[in-house]
Amino acid sequence: MSENLEEPGFEIIEICDGFEIRKYVDTIQARVVTEGTGYRNSTGAFRRIASYIFGRNDQSQNIAMTAPVHMWESGDSSVMAFTMPSKYMMGDLPKPHDSGVELLHVKGGFMAALKFSGLSHRRKSLRMMSKLLSMIENNGFTAHSEAILAVYDNPTTTLPFMRRNEIIQPIEWDKGE
Repeated sequence: MSENLEEPGFEIIEICDGFEIRKYVDTIQARVVTEGTGYRNSTGAFRRIASYIFGRNDQSQNIAMTAPVHMWESGDSSVMAFTMPSKYMMGDLPKPHDSGVELLHVKGGFMAALKFSGLSHRRKSLRMMSKLLSMIENNGFTAHSEAILAVYDNPTTTLPFMRRNEIIQPIEWDKGE
């Protein structure tokens, strides 16, 4: 999935032992929130956002796919988001037919990123989130808000050992950037 797809812009600020500190640019996301945790409804959420970018919108306009697909838990819900291509401003994007697909401006910021390959099922993702949190704390940083699972490759066509995944954790940054 990620081959030749646009990805959100970022600058690597610092390379720590096992993870990176990145500063991300502002983006626009198409998001779907579903009830329940554990990404149980991720297939349905993916289809809803994919329908939007493949023309199920008020202009019947196709929007290019980007990578990664972002997933996180918020309270008792799961969230999935696609980043819109950077050429679009909010006013340029068509309105979704599906009222559950929300377009949001997302402020850039500082994130710790931990790369991993293989499957990205919930148990492994939670283990990687815990590992990253420990690494963040051990390096003197402070995490805030929910960690995000970033999946770059199509799980139905990419062999597990070739899959690119990341845990992206928002952090406090007060080093003058």
